[in-house]
Amino acid sequence: MKKGSRFTQISIFLILLMCIIVGGYYMLTRRPVKNTQEETESSVVGTLLAQNYKNNYPPTPKEVIKQYSEITKAFYNETYTEEELIALAKKIQELYDQELIDNEPEDLYLRALKAEIATFKDQSIVISSYATSASTDVDYFTQDGFQWARLQCAFNIRQGTQMGVIREVFLLRKDGDGHWKIYGWDNAENVELADNE
Repeated sequence: MKKGSRFTQISIFLILLMCIIVGGYYMLTRRPVKNTQEETESSVVGTLLAQNYKNNYPPTPKEVIKQYSEITKAFYNETYTEEELIALAKKIQELYDQELIDNEPEDLYLRALKAEIATFKDQSIVISSYATSASTDVDYFTQDGFQWARLQCAFNIRQGTQMGVIREVFLLRKDGDGHWKIYGWDNAENVELADNE
């Protein structure tokens, strides 16, 4: 084999390799850009819906309220389908005490939830963050043969450039499976804390 022909082969190979690299780079950079915000929103809702509370229930009252708060944020901040909204509503009810669920028929619950979400979205109100009580600030007590826990959660909301805080006190009751379930909640300003021990 001649020296010139070997050089020609190497040159052709390098030129082809360069074309492949340049062509690949061009294709990658010219691809249509997907809407990252939509992907993030659907992944937030998808992640929440993928939670399996039957096999992996939150172990503490604080963790229960964190899960509740994540779903609540999704209700008011994310974009989702009607089916996803219904699935999220059912998912959050998995954190509720059965008495709380029994107090409101499902159709009324969904109607009230949709109306509240619509109000927030019409007024461009979003939940920017939340903070639960420290674990040491959870108030545990026994009453009427049940174990109870009470703790606060502050929801930081934003409407345009205005910021605000909604503080709520949550009451949880331990069920027969040892799971802390949300029994109810109220605005912290409406709650008088008393020693129930």
